[in-house]
Amino acid sequence: MKFRTLKQLERLCADEGKPISAIMLEEQARESGLAAEQEWDKMKSYYGIMKEAVRKGIVSERLSRSGLTGGDAKKVHEYTRREEASLGPHAGAAMAYSLAVSEVNASMGRIVATPTAGSCGIIPGVFVSSQERFGWDDDHMVAGLFCAGALGYVIANNAFISGAEGGCQAEVGSAIGMAAGALVELKGGSPAQAVHAVGLALKNTLGLICDPVGGLVEIPCIVRNGFGAVNALAAADMALAGVRSAIPSDEVIQVMLEVGSAMPDIHRETAGGGLAQTPTGKEIMKQLAGARKKR
Repeated sequence: MKFRTLKQLERLCADEGKPISAIMLEEQARESGLAAEQEWDKMKSYYGIMKEAVRKGIVSERLSRSGLTGGDAKKVHEYTRREEASLGPHAGAAMAYSLAVSEVNASMGRIVATPTAGSCGIIPGVFVSSQERFGWDDDHMVAGLFCAGALGYVIANNAFISGAEGGCQAEVGSAIGMAAGALVELKGGSPAQAVHAVGLALKNTLGLICDPVGGLVEIPCIVRNGFGAVNALAAADMALAGVRSAIPSDEVIQVMLEVGSAMPDIHRETAGGGLAQTPTGKEIMKQLAGARKKR
């Protein structure tokens, strides 16, 4: 790629007079050797999978394979459309849709890992709810996915996106930053504003541990996706309002690397600490182990 940092990406956009998505599409085509049209069509098929996962998850009451989760997306979707809900329709839908995709993942359904399976709900939740809110067509959303991909590329190559390496800040945090920056572009913001959105999002998830109960991508992973979608909307709005990340976004990514590297192993996807080792977490793990023995 012609860029490795967000600063370099922002400068490329300024020099070439192009949005982040256009830069990323060109670079992806160059890297893969495929025509830009082929890369576009491939990304469009991924967006179709995201929308289908939202649709399936929002109407489903089916439990996950473990029996621990399922049906919450439908509950949240129904509640947030009521007058007494604290969140407005857009944020409520984003939260519900993120839960929906994560529940589809937990029930072994088809999802797109963006950037990981553990954070698969955030970008679809933000994108599909925003498409409904603003009436954008699918091609507009595909451009947004290329923008998100560029931002994720920088994060992955300067820090990490894996919970096993850097905790949940690496998975959910990265997805929030990618969704926030992409939403800024989708709404007509500048590359500089998109980059600020990434920094605003990431620095508010620093230190988030990865502590899956039973080692499954369910508790607390699914609800973190729901909250993450709302955080992405907030970060995008802040950036579009003119709020800047006082610490440059590239420096925030370096701090994420520092914090994740210093995080104890028990807080990095091992289920050795955090919520996984609470009395209830341990009891759930015993029940899961017992169920496996009976099979």
